[in-house]
Amino acid sequence: MTSAPGTILSAVQEQRQFVSDLFDELREGSKDVEGVTRDTFGPGEQFGYRVIEGRAREMGLQLEYDHGANLYMKLPGQNTDSPRIMMGSHLDSVKRGGNFDGAAGVVGGLVAQRVLQQLGITPSCDVTTMAIRAEESVWFQVSYIGSRTAFGMLPDGALEAKRVDTGDTLAAHMAECGADIEKVRAGIPWLNAKDIRAFVEIHIEQAPQLIEAGLPAAIGTGVPGNFRYPNIHIQGEYAHVGLPRRFRRDAALAASDFALGLDEMWQANDADGRPMAFTIGRFHTNPEEHALTIVPGEMSLSLDVRAYDKEHLDELEKELLERVEGIETARGVQIDLGARASAPVAPSHPDVYSALTTAAEQLGVPTMPLASPASHDAATFTAAGVPTGMLFVRNENGSHNPHEAMEIDDFLNTAAVMTGWLINEVS
Repeated sequence: MTSAPGTILSAVQEQRQFVSDLFDELREGSKDVEGVTRDTFGPGEQFGYRVIEGRAREMGLQLEYDHGANLYMKLPGQNTDSPRIMMGSHLDSVKRGGNFDGAAGVVGGLVAQRVLQQLGITPSCDVTTMAIRAEESVWFQVSYIGSRTAFGMLPDGALEAKRVDTGDTLAAHMAECGADIEKVRAGIPWLNAKDIRAFVEIHIEQAPQLIEAGLPAAIGTGVPGNFRYPNIHIQGEYAHVGLPRRFRRDAALAASDFALGLDEMWQANDADGRPMAFTIGRFHTNPEEHALTIVPGEMSLSLDVRAYDKEHLDELEKELLERVEGIETARGVQIDLGARASAPVAPSHPDVYSALTTAAEQLGVPTMPLASPASHDAATFTAAGVPTGMLFVRNENGSHNPHEAMEIDDFLNTAAVMTGWLINEVS
């Protein structure tokens, strides 16, 4: 390090007021009944962008929006033709979510840039913090909308996806927020992997593994891939509550078999040391038809399955399809899985992982390796061919809920690791 580790740590600690004020401003402007809501391509996310843009202007960074309305905040380097270093994350949240999920990565990037400015370090290449649109797939049921748009990798048909609460298309919402829909539709890339030396994303941890380990930060080993069926429909037969079991085609029991079968798969894979996870986020009968004394003839549900190895994901999906056939036969129902979506497995780049580990050791910040249980925009950068890494901040109550419990001290320690890494890279 060209600056002593103690100097870097002190410079990061001096950003405490900046960090606290920024998180407070983001929270105050996006409060919901509980937690915060920064809705994707809506007023909440737009508010977050106005706040972050304002702070970046105060810092004198060069600002630019791409055709997907992602924001880039650049600290120019000595050689603007060299591949740049990028940091960042997303600003949107789930409904009634937490304030730090995503935003911590954007704030962390600004902290690292502020420290470079404070220490008088002119980086050898451009250093850019990216505020990424639309990471939370809950709104449009499409993964990584902002980062995929930036690389020209948005899946076919994504622009026609409808937001779950408004019913308006992604294209309409993006246009309202200043995106150039024709360029997005044409798949024109704004970012090119060869122009990016590395991308690092800070995020709060989403399971209390650092709490359990008693450590402030972790260095990410990778992001899981997934396959998703957002709109599964099980069709059975409505019937009177007194119908004997042998005559029933009960959609609710079929859905229960589906869920319990997946849990059996999870238990078996855990026992074999093959990490995975599944989530059924929606699980309901038809409210227009269901009643206390009616056998359910329909069930609607969603499914997300994730793992850290492509072959493992393929095996899980094959087993799932086999179980679906068995449930249809046993329960006399039809299961329509609906449209399928997926995202690839994204291991951290070994060189970036090693460099982050070195920076943590130099600074004396204790860390551990941690495989992310959740999806992150870093996966898009990996898929595009960019060397990518992640840092996780200790956070007691997970994310996607209003009770996130990230401590500013832990955040500053994690930001110090990224800043130390950055200084090693650009000095």
